[in-house]
Amino acid sequence: MFARLKEDIASIYARDPAARNWWEVLTCYPGMHAIWGHRWVAGPLWHVGLKWLARMCSQVLRFATGVEIHPGATIGRRVFIDHGMGIVIGETAEIGDDCTLYHGVTLGGVAWNQGKRHPTLAAGVTVGAGAKILGPFTIGAGARIGSNSVVVKEVPPGATVVGIPARVVEGLELGPAGQAFSAYAVTTNENDPLNAILKTLAARSDKSDATIAELLARLEELERNRKP
Repeated sequence: MFARLKEDIASIYARDPAARNWWEVLTCYPGMHAIWGHRWVAGPLWHVGLKWLARMCSQVLRFATGVEIHPGATIGRRVFIDHGMGIVIGETAEIGDDCTLYHGVTLGGVAWNQGKRHPTLAAGVTVGAGAKILGPFTIGAGARIGSNSVVVKEVPPGATVVGIPARVVEGLELGPAGQAFSAYAVTTNENDPLNAILKTLAARSDKSDATIAELLARLEELERNRKP
């Protein structure tokens, strides 16, 4: 248990520059409190068949932390929920190791069946504030979900998606350790097709301006030559 606590605290230091010391992390990070309560109380109760008690514990954790995690959800190691408030993680959701979720994230289901209804996040996924991932599909390892995006289909490993519905705007080159972290899953949008179109239009506009300026200069020269 203490080894897992140390592991969680170390993962927060790696991803949150506001974390100043272990005591602050231990006492002032509601997202971690929600994960610890799920890992050591609500989740085990659910899996031994004490369903109502597990749900009651998750309700208490929701009231205390602002994070709603269904006790049936699966959460890996070193998962970081930053700020926490307004997060909803559904019953059949699966979150891999080293994932980061910001406030307002929903891992929701869109079907009424009792089977797999919620998304699976592979290792190292970052989900920006307010993003909604809806349905029983997989977000590939190292993917980034931009803030306020609505994801309704699978995302390839290492990709960045933004928008409603979310679309892939760029790939992600992983660092030497095989992982990359981007706070709030921000993107440079370098490969965004809309950006490419705007850049093309701007380049054409600049070229047109230069052509018009050249034509005006020639017309002025002709006018001067025509004068007696």
